[in-house]
Amino acid sequence: MGPRERRKHSRSKTHTVPIIIASFFGFILLAGIAFGVGMLANVSRWLSDLPNYTDKNQYLVSEPSTILDANGNEIATLYVQNRQNVALDQVSQYVRNGTVATEDERYYEHGGIDLVGIARAVVVQLTGGSEGASTITQQLVRNTILSEEQFDQTIERKVREAWIAIKMEEIFSKDDILEMYLNTIYYGHGAYGIQAAAHTYFSKNCSDLTLAEAALLVGIPNAPSTYDPTVNPDLAKQRRNIVLDRMLSNGCITQEEHDAAQAEDIVLNVTETPENGTLAYPYFVDYVKSVLQEEFSTDMIFKGGLTVKTTIDPTMQAAAEQAVDETYTAQRADELDCGAVAIDPKTGYIKVMYGGRNYNDAAGAHTNHALARRSVGSTFKGITLAAAIKAGMDPSVTLNCSSPMTIKTYSGGTVTIKNAGNHNYGVRTLASATAVSSNTAYVQVQAAIGYNALKTMASDLGIDTENETAEFRGQDNLTLGTCYLTPLEMAEAYATFANGGYHRDAVAITEVLSRDGSQLYAHQDNPTQVLTTGQAEAVTNVLETVIKSGTGTGARLSVDQPVAGKTGTASNGDDRTTDVWFVGYTPQLCTAVWSGRSSSNEPIGYGTTQLPIPIFRKFMNAALKDAEHENFPTGEKPTFKQNSSWNFSGGGGDTDSSSKSENTESTDSTVTEEGATEGGTTTTEPTPNPGTGGDTGGSTGGSTGGGGSTGGGGTTGGGSTGDGTGGGGTTGGTGGGSTGGGTGGGSTGGSTGGGTGGGTGGGGTTTTP
Repeated sequence: MGPRERRKHSRSKTHTVPIIIASFFGFILLAGIAFGVGMLANVSRWLSDLPNYTDKNQYLVSEPSTILDANGNEIATLYVQNRQNVALDQVSQYVRNGTVATEDERYYEHGGIDLVGIARAVVVQLTGGSEGASTITQQLVRNTILSEEQFDQTIERKVREAWIAIKMEEIFSKDDILEMYLNTIYYGHGAYGIQAAAHTYFSKNCSDLTLAEAALLVGIPNAPSTYDPTVNPDLAKQRRNIVLDRMLSNGCITQEEHDAAQAEDIVLNVTETPENGTLAYPYFVDYVKSVLQEEFSTDMIFKGGLTVKTTIDPTMQAAAEQAVDETYTAQRADELDCGAVAIDPKTGYIKVMYGGRNYNDAAGAHTNHALARRSVGSTFKGITLAAAIKAGMDPSVTLNCSSPMTIKTYSGGTVTIKNAGNHNYGVRTLASATAVSSNTAYVQVQAAIGYNALKTMASDLGIDTENETAEFRGQDNLTLGTCYLTPLEMAEAYATFANGGYHRDAVAITEVLSRDGSQLYAHQDNPTQVLTTGQAEAVTNVLETVIKSGTGTGARLSVDQPVAGKTGTASNGDDRTTDVWFVGYTPQLCTAVWSGRSSSNEPIGYGTTQLPIPIFRKFMNAALKDAEHENFPTGEKPTFKQNSSWNFSGGGGDTDSSSKSENTESTDSTVTEEGATEGGTTTTEPTPNPGTGGDTGGSTGGSTGGGGSTGGGGTTGGGSTGDGTGGGGTTGGTGGGSTGGGTGGGSTGGSTGGGTGGGTGGGGTTTTP
């Protein structure tokens, strides 16, 4: 091709491009016109049946909603309660300024919809952030007169909302609209409107709120259950500080005022008001309301005439309340509180929610202890066990359970861990180490499979590991329960083991009906398989030994049902117990029980055997007294890695314990499980029940106890589950041990022989912790 031809071709291409572009934009223009014509017709139709938005009273009219228990009995009537409407000039200027700065900073500049805010929100979302674009006026419309349409994501609903917002601002002043908004918004804890919120949280009028108090309240409506300062004070404080930041950036306060307010701690003065309409189970009703708030508007919940069907079982709830009352009375523990949750593993239904001993106790400030975060202690070892089994670790693998022990972590560092009382449990299988709740064994397990394996398993089991207050922060002794979880989370997690490895989210509401009976919500069962059934069976088999012969023998049931579970205890930096737990399950029911004080760091002077275990036993026996016998699900045996492939810091990994290092158990007569101190918290456990034996040969027996000079002898006998002496051995020795302790040997109690009573065969007297 010559130069002339190339120029001709080039000129032709140059002319073609504008033609294509012009054609394209012409098409867009024609399409836009056609779309616009059709849209105008639709808009006219959409705006033909608007509710009455000109009457202020339309924003306050309500029809009560009803909450039902699992049997269809009414347990609460929800309506606009604890509301005291106030004029805007009676509201603290801090509240007004903070609300506008946080919810709609261009409120006094737009006419109902904010195009600038919409554009900004689009940019933020496109860059990976999150920001809403609804104005205060739009929120008021959506949460009140258009509440039944709020989940409709169509253009029709958005056009109707925007149109009413614009019209409202033509009819009402900005101050009128802000006043309506502040009198209708939900501030959590049963408080509707800013005046009720001020009375509820601070026992004062909203006109008298300080800057820090006002900012705290302004932050709550974004997520009332999350930012309730009586339940989650740390999250509420973080949200308060965000409000203060926005007030500063909008020129509402000075830097000095900002800094002083952020430095203040949250100090509440809660005024308890009657829960109008709540007939029973106030903690559960509060929880149901918070769940509803995440799906429906406040206006729809308390004015929409809904029927809410829930999962709470009145018979089981009564049994739980009785179990707590009887146990606390017997132990004279009236100054302590309790939280408990029972879940049906097959459905995820919450059958029991026990939030505290006195809902109206001002000291507890309505704190729902079923949802409160506490250090879980060794109950977390059940989660570690599941992670280990999923990673291919056989429960028969052996570990050195000596104490103290410096353990090489998964990341290459080291951490020094001790068992309770610095007790040496010798070389044991993972199953036996679980029964006695050996800390050194479980930190080695975590080191072998890695922190992320534990965190992932916890998340898969339904635990909110990303919640800052849960404190999943890479700690090398996470397995000892150095995180903060709720009874609801623990019950949901362990229910997965009971259900053959299938996890279900905890469910409180099964169905919601509108005032005309149409279905607005129905729970859909959507289980997720976290473990194979065989893996879950392996976890359960190990946790059954905890109750058969370990730290949880007091949880044995009189009803004909198999039972598994794990104890857990947490202490402060002075090794004084602050929290005691038991999480256990049968095929039909999984229950988590916590006991302690409302102030989490105060010592309580009680152990697991005195409070949570008896509560669990009493409740489960009553709840399951008429249940038919069931077995746990069984499945194909998991494929495990070679035991020798696990390189534990303390040795072990081989099932042939006779070739391992010599065991040297101490001669303490009482053993408590003790974890590494983490942030001022130590996990401790009670004395385990005797009789499981040393699994791999027990201990040498020391100078006073058990068998001969070389240890308890045998591969299945010898050592004690938790005493300090090692029990009998195959040779009997001279310490008063068993003459044939090949299958169990020692006892929990004796410090100088085979058992408390120095038995002559089979290992002495059994003592229950």
